[in-house]
Amino acid sequence: MPRSVPLRRLLVALLLSCAVLVGGTACGDGDTGTSSSATASSSTTASPTTSAEAQKFAKARFVANAGLAAGAAYQWIVKPYRAGKFKKGAEGRTFAVVKASLAGAFAYNRLRAAADNAKGDPLLAKAVAPLTAGIESLKGMATKLAKGEAGAGDVGAFESVINSIKDAGKSAGAEVTDKVPSSSQLGG
Repeated sequence: MPRSVPLRRLLVALLLSCAVLVGGTACGDGDTGTSSSATASSSTTASPTTSAEAQKFAKARFVANAGLAAGAAYQWIVKPYRAGKFKKGAEGRTFAVVKASLAGAFAYNRLRAAADNAKGDPLLAKAVAPLTAGIESLKGMATKLAKGEAGAGDVGAFESVINSIKDAGKSAGAEVTDKVPSSSQLGG
C-alpha cells in the first residue's frame, strides 16, 4: 500500500490545479486572449450608479485599452520594423515576427475593446465612431505579421489607426498614452 499515498497526493494536486484553473477562468472579465489583470480597468467590480460615473468609467477603460494597444503596436511592431528585424536573414527575425504577430492580435483586441468602451461616453462615442472601419481593417494583420508578409504599408496602417484613436481620445478629453504590455499579457 505504499503506492496509494503518492497516488492520492497526485490526485489531490490534480484536483486542486483544476479547481484553480476553473476558478480563475470564471473570474475572468470575458475578454478572450487577456487575463483580468491585463485589463484591470475593464473588470466589472464596481458598478456605476449615475450616468456621470458610467461615462467616467467608460473613458478610463477607453484610455487603458487604447494605451495598451498603442504600446504593443509601437514596441513590438513599429520599432522592430524600423530597425529591420522583419527582413529575411536579420538576426532575431523569428522572435521579432512571433512577438509582432502576438502584438498585432493583442492590439486589435484592445482597439476593439476601446471602441466598445467609447460607446459609454457620448462625446467619445462621436469621436471614435468613424474609426471603427480602420480598426476592422487590422483584423488579419496578425496573420500577415506571423507569416512575415507585413510591409511598410501594413505597419503604417497600424500607426495610422493608433494615432487616429489617440487623437479622437484627446479631442474627447480622454488623452491616451502608450502602455507597453508585458510579454505574458501578449500571450507569449
